[in-house]
Amino acid sequence: MNILLSIAFVGAWSSGFIGAKLGAGSASPVTLLMWRFLPLALVLGVVALTAARASWRGLGPRDLLRQAVIGMLSQSGYLLTVYYAIQLGVSSGTTALIDGTQPLVAGALAGPLLGMAVSRTQWLGLGLGVAGVAVVTTADAGAATGVAWWAYLVPFVGMLCMVAATFLDRRARADVRPMVSMTIHAVTSAVAFTALAAATGGVVPPADGSFWTAVVWLVVLSTFGGYGLYWLILRRSGVTEVNTLMFLMAPVTAVWGALMFGEPFGTQTVVGLALGLLAVAVVHRGDQENHGDQGDQGNRDRRDEHLDHGDRTVRRRSSEAADLTPRRSA
Repeated sequence: MNILLSIAFVGAWSSGFIGAKLGAGSASPVTLLMWRFLPLALVLGVVALTAARASWRGLGPRDLLRQAVIGMLSQSGYLLTVYYAIQLGVSSGTTALIDGTQPLVAGALAGPLLGMAVSRTQWLGLGLGVAGVAVVTTADAGAATGVAWWAYLVPFVGMLCMVAATFLDRRARADVRPMVSMTIHAVTSAVAFTALAAATGGVVPPADGSFWTAVVWLVVLSTFGGYGLYWLILRRSGVTEVNTLMFLMAPVTAVWGALMFGEPFGTQTVVGLALGLLAVAVVHRGDQENHGDQGDQGNRDRRDEHLDHGDRTVRRRSSEAADLTPRRSA
């Protein structure tokens, strides 16, 4: 996996939690998300109809519909629950922790849904990642006051939406370019959030400057950066590795929150960050071991095929020789 891409992805994806907190005090989640996706959908739509027209060739209605569903899950469903949870009082670090359980769920389902083997080394890395994000945010969740217990269930819904979108994308037969998928997802989300905003009376944006700061932050860093890199790394490295990077979101978000909002940052965060980095290293090593095993198995298969072919040749020649042997009369 490209290290620079991974670092950029972790920073950009973590920025989404910070951006949600920036805009939480100025407008409702639906209003913020509507104005995040409307200009984005317009810009991407223009690009799709002009410079990126060639990227749409070969895609049928079924491919476009699949991408629309993926967008509803990975953008509309996921983001609405994250923003709503933060508005309810769940801290950005705790929200990142719950979102960080996504790799464990994805890893557990990778075998039965995608037929992908998850080695013991990779499971060890997944366990280390869970421990890391838990260490970072346990104290924060325990110290929260005035937050309803069910508010902590809201991010779980978003996490499951993202897992479902990931597997739906991986099971697709058509190779959809990131520019195409991002355009469809943005347009789908813009329509969904505009309808929700109209139904709840939240179409008009506030005059507060912090609202538009949050919108620009979310469009540039979170959407183009985090979301775009997510699908790019997913295609290059696979489900297990890209989701393992999610373990770094809670520690990085905690650091970012401490610098921007004065949120507590202590020994637990340092320990959690170290565990997250170790988890990424362990899973990456497990992936290399899997590739090595697959290569060895491929060599064995080719050798066995060659031997089997040779054995069939010997048997056929023996049979032919037997047919040519003169028979003795009784």
